[in-house]
Amino acid sequence: MKNSLMILLCFLAGLLGSAAGLFPAVFHAPELATSILFLLLFLVGIGIGSNPQTWQLLRRANVRLLLVPLTIIAGTLLGAAACSLLLPAVSGREALAVGAGFGYYSLSSIMITELHGQQLGVVALLANILREILTLLLTPLLARCCGRLAPIASGGATAMDTTLPIISRFLSQEYALVAVFSGVVLTVLVPVLVTLILTL
Repeated sequence: MKNSLMILLCFLAGLLGSAAGLFPAVFHAPELATSILFLLLFLVGIGIGSNPQTWQLLRRANVRLLLVPLTIIAGTLLGAAACSLLLPAVSGREALAVGAGFGYYSLSSIMITELHGQQLGVVALLANILREILTLLLTPLLARCCGRLAPIASGGATAMDTTLPIISRFLSQEYALVAVFSGVVLTVLVPVLVTLILTL
């Protein structure tokens, strides 16, 4: 949760500093955000590719294991679509794009800002941070009331890193491996799905 709060504080510092005119004009250039986005995607690729456990999990993947991230994708996007029906100001496409972040707030919010605009990017940032924080707080309750896969589904892409310690603590080692696999698959798919949803 400490990392999530740090991200939120950095976002607020940028927001307030920009409103107060503390930053030079170069910080407002769209090319800067695009360059940082490309760098972030490159670093995500390095992080996933350099982890030997990732390749071991992918080699051991079978149909049942693959059903976990696929079910999370379907459930998240259906839930996001349902939310758009309750929020007339948010279109179905916008809701799906936010949901397709799967908790990966840093990458998805930057991509959505670049592809659609700052307002939806802020919504994506807050929604996906909230997903991670709720997973950190509610994992014991989710595991007890909704089954052992529920915290993995709740964590989404973060199940491979920031929410993995609490998932490992309350579930077995076998489920921790499922969490890592699911998180890797969702992390890889975030840029693909967000781009498809907002450009098609």
